[in-house]
Amino acid sequence: MTDTNKNIPLSHAFLALENSSEVRKFLRDILTPQEFKVMEERWAIAQMLYRRDCSYREISSLTGTSVTTVTRVARFLNTEPYKGYKTVLDRLSDMP
Repeated sequence: MTDTNKNIPLSHAFLALENSSEVRKFLRDILTPQEFKVMEERWAIAQMLYRRDCSYREISSLTGTSVTTVTRVARFLNTEPYKGYKTVLDRLSDMP
């Protein structure tokens, strides 16, 4: 039996999931439809920025988001210290 007074960090919950289907279902449970949409948009933006194949305005137009959102994602991808986007994108680009 687990200790009900001990909260498990959200990041650990993701580690318990076994495949993309389970991750998607978990995200659908914990996010509102709008939050899920925003996360998918940011992920699409991060991928386009990583590939460097579009301008910020082109990305904004393709994703239906504001240039401000594209700029924010670019900041987290390129200059913020967390490097979450970069870590995942680097790993995915190394996959066969």
